Amino acid sequence: MTDPEHLGELGTYLKTCRARVRPEQVGLTPYGDRRRVAGLRREELALLAGVSPSYYARLEQGQSRHASTQVLDAIAAALALEPAEREHLHALAESAGRRRVTRPAPVEQADPALLELLLALREVPALILGRRSDVLAWNAMGHALLAAHLDSDSPAVPGRRPNMAEVVFLDPHTRELYINWADKAGAVVGNLRAVAGTHPDDSALASLVGKLIMTSPDFDALWSDHRVSACASTKYDLHHPLVGELTVTQQTLRSIDNSDQTLVTFTTSAASASARALSLLAHLIQRPSDRIAALDPR
Repeated sequence: MTDPEHLGELGTYLKTCRARVRPEQVGLTPYGDRRRVAGLRREELALLAGVSPSYYARLEQGQSRHASTQVLDAIAAALALEPAEREHLHALAESAGRRRVTRPAPVEQADPALLELLLALREVPALILGRRSDVLAWNAMGHALLAAHLDSDSPAVPGRRPNMAEVVFLDPHTRELYINWADKAGAVVGNLRAVAGTHPDDSALASLVGKLIMTSPDFDALWSDHRVSACASTKYDLHHPLVGELTVTQQTLRSIDNSDQTLVTFTTSAASASARALSLLAHLIQRPSDRIAALDPR
């Protein structure tokens, strides 16, 4: 039996994407008529994608199953979806076409190869994230840069692991850390959207999303927008409580053997003020007395 919930998610995603596209963006002339819908009408999108309006309507309403790859690609092209959005569309369609089986959430352990690499990156802030953005491990610099106010040993205990999505939306220290917090928040939600589409049976992920919807209005608003993003590299401006302002490049490396896990690193331009700030941070965590002095300059 096909999962009706994910048929609904596919339709909601299509409707949301359709609402973002204005007719003039795709070469259609509105002719000044009063439009009752935001963005494209169903029949306009069907025309652009080369499918019948009745078929597209059934797809969006959750009444059509097993849409072909060619049809989905045509719809994605008509909507001008980015690669990550296109992949999400295919993942939702695949989920909608199969029986849903809820499974107990497995306890994740850091991939040994990623862990070796993490420990080798002594001067580079880094952490290993699981499927749901749980911190499976971090090195001393990663902990000092992102979450020095949290217990450094917490990733070793599954029940106490920080979750970076929760940290970004619910932790005031992290909100102050990111100067352009809205950019970070959008990236976190976009990544969770992509994961949720690929792993619709993950009950722990569903619980995480539900908790954030209930506890963070910001998350709720972003989640309702159905944006999907997957960025391997991006820059963030930080205001660190110990070393001040710096710009880091966040890079995400995915494990080949365990695609649910990623190694996230934070680097700076050579010989820059940001590089000097990271060097100072490394010095401070090596000498706790200096760290205390930095926190309390008296």
